[in-house]
Order: sequence, then structure tokens, then C-alpha cells
Amino acid sequence: MSMIKIEHLRKEYPNVTPLKDVSVEINKGDVISIIGPSGTGKSTLLRCLNQLEEPTSGTVTIDGEIITDPKCDITLVRRKMGMVFQSFNLFANLNIIENVMSAPVNLLKTPKEQAYKEGMELLKRVGLAEKAKNYPDELSGGQKQRVAIARAIAMHPEIILFDEPTSALDPTMVGEVLSVIRSLAKEGMTMMIVTHEMKFARDVSNRVFFMDEGGIYEDGTPEQIFGNPTKERTRVFIKRLKQIFLEITSPDFDFIGFNAQIEKFGRDNMIAPKMLRNIELAFEELVVQNIAGFAEHNNEGFPIQIEIEHSETDETSVMNITYGGERYDPLSEGDELSSVIIKKLAAETKFEHSDKNKLSVKFV
Repeated sequence: MSMIKIEHLRKEYPNVTPLKDVSVEINKGDVISIIGPSGTGKSTLLRCLNQLEEPTSGTVTIDGEIITDPKCDITLVRRKMGMVFQSFNLFANLNIIENVMSAPVNLLKTPKEQAYKEGMELLKRVGLAEKAKNYPDELSGGQKQRVAIARAIAMHPEIILFDEPTSALDPTMVGEVLSVIRSLAKEGMTMMIVTHEMKFARDVSNRVFFMDEGGIYEDGTPEQIFGNPTKERTRVFIKRLKQIFLEITSPDFDFIGFNAQIEKFGRDNMIAPKMLRNIELAFEELVVQNIAGFAEHNNEGFPIQIEIEHSETDETSVMNITYGGERYDPLSEGDELSSVIIKKLAAETKFEHSDKNKLSVKFV
């Protein structure tokens, strides 16, 4: 059942357009983590959903009501949609229970006695009942954020938007906030969460939006997005890949210069010295000693393209070598000593030939 429908949403600012064209449907009970590089419109998307930012164009429909229609009473819509900000936004002059009671009393006209009772239940739920009479400046960052979540729930929303709820917290406090969000997810609350906590996003969500290039670049299950992303930008972001691309166009290439580039890439990205040495040796044995000679004596052998990727996530590196010509696997058809050396250095190798020769060597 579709709860939110976004069609061709666009948001422009004078010097930047974070949202170019977003169209997606969110179902009741979805827990969606929104990830991606900084500046790709993640927070802007949430703020357009509750009209804290007015979209430049496009429509947002919530429970059948087009909230981007000027005739829509956005105040009523916002009652269905709680929001938790990274900066807490608590009222400093109110104690904790008063912060939680404020919106139900003032907006929903809930009797104070009922609002107090429900507020205390919510504070108990987030582990802060004993802090009810304290003021925000007496709480840690994690405690403030848990109060902010309780305050959002107090309005009985159908949807909760979380805008980087842990980004302003000390690492020791992140867990307590994520624990509360996990409990809401288990209860079937519809949520959209902008987060940089990849493990949390993988564990708590049923959908993940990877945002880039002005929209939802890839939308899938956590298993797909984190385990087998279909698009290159997603893969690079998830694996936190560092890459270097090299191209050899003739047999007279400067192999010393190429080695120096590989060494600099390794140092700049803090690749373990042993792994870096293995990559450099593999380059010499495969490319310098074998593939370059093959390319020189075979039509269309050049260019030889080398892509080295290093994943900060799992601290592995992969060297992908692509070259033309007829089928030639240096590990089975090349120098025997080189083949022995590579098999000792590499954790995994893969060769394929279709229109080109492609050799992949993985280091761990």
C-alpha cells in the first residue's frame, strides 16, 4: 500500500540543484535508509516531504492528498509526519517532559493530564523517565536525541523522518539512539532515515535509497545495495573504493614511472605495505613480463588498461587488466615462473575472454 508518492520532484537553489528528478513510492511500513555522498540531496528530500523546503516543481502525495498543492493545509499533513533533526531542536526553556508534551497539548489539544501520562510512557520507552524534570542542557547528546524521538512519537505520526540522527553525537552515544530507532522499526512504523551508519542501514531497513546525480540513483533491498549493487557509483560508495587507472599504449612504456604511480597510490590510501608490494610485483610479472610482450606481437593487443581498486571497507585490493587481441591468459599460457609467483601472491584470480581479454587479481 503506497503511503507516499513522489513524482518528478525537483529542488533548485541559486547555485545548485540537489534534486533534479525524483520519482518513487514509499509503502506503509517501509523502513528506508537514505545513503550517499554529501551534497546529493538526502536531507533536502526529507525537508521537501514535510514542506520545510518548498519544491521547485513536482508533486508529493501523502495518503492520497497532494501536499504540494497550494490549497493543501500543510499543518494537518505535518501532524502525520514526525521529524527528528541532527541538532535535536529541543526547547531549552522547557524541561524534558514539557518538551514531549508541548506539541500534543498545543496542536492536538490533548488534555495536559493525558499528555503527561503519555509523555512519561514515551520517556520510559526511550529509557529516560528518570530525566523527566531535567532540562536539555543537563543531558548528553544521545539522551537529547532520544527525547527528540519521544517528542516526535508523541504526535502519533504515521511516518517519521530522521535527518542524520546520529551525526552530531559522540561515537559512544550513537548506539543508544540507533537502538530506539530499531525498536520503532520492529513495530512497523514507516520511517525514512538519512544516515551514514552503513551497518545500521543494512540491519534495520527493508529498502535503501542510494542518492547521487540529483536523484535516487539506486533503490533496492539492503542485500542488493550492500551486497551486489548494480550501478558503478553505488559500488564505489559502498565499498569506499579508491581507484587508479593506468593505460599502456606501446611496448616502450615507462614501466618505472607506472610502478611509481602504483606506489604513490598505495601510500596515499594507506594500503598495507605487504599488500602494496604484492600489487607492484603482480604488475611486473603480469603486465611487464607477459601481457606487454603479447600485445606487441598481436594485432589490437594495445592499449593495456589497468584498474586498481582498494576497498577501505574490507581492506582488499583488486587489479583488473584489460587488453585486446586473441585469447591469452598469462597464468596458463604465459611464463611459468610468473604464474607460480602470482598464484602465491593472489587470494583469487579470474580470467575471461569475449571481445577482449580480462584478468582480475584479488589481494587480501
